[in-house]
Amino acid sequence: MLGKSSCLSRSSWYWLGLIILGLSMEGIALFFQYGLNYGPCVLCIHVRIWVMALTAVAILGFFARKAPWGAKLSHLLMLVVSLGLTERSWQTLAVERGWVIDSCSMNSGLPNWFALDQWFPQVFEPWEPCGYTPELLFGITMAEGLMLISILLLGVSILFSALQFRSK
Repeated sequence: MLGKSSCLSRSSWYWLGLIILGLSMEGIALFFQYGLNYGPCVLCIHVRIWVMALTAVAILGFFARKAPWGAKLSHLLMLVVSLGLTERSWQTLAVERGWVIDSCSMNSGLPNWFALDQWFPQVFEPWEPCGYTPELLFGITMAEGLMLISILLLGVSILFSALQFRSK
């Protein structure tokens, strides 16, 4: 089992799958924003940034997968991204469910040197306050779906990162 997992972690298909996942998640978010008129909140924008990072790291992983240092770096970066995505997804779900009381302003909180909300407002500008995410399918809200995806991604990232550093 570990041998198959190790082989998959170095596969171009794994990295292509992550690229497709990231682009699909961004596309779905933009469809909900512009097609269904569900504006993003600040937490949603933070999730979009982590998803953008996921896609960028997956592209790096695709091209660097054959080099030992490239594979290790890519998997470690994916672990960091999956941790960040999981934290923001949990925060979004916790606000939606009322588990935490959070004052979510319309300010993205991004520093001037990383002002994605000003550079690309069509994608990264918050439109609404936090507290609600739309339903995707079968009664599952976007926050619940994000939480499920991020936990699965975190588990795979932990396993694949560990496999990169195990002794042969």
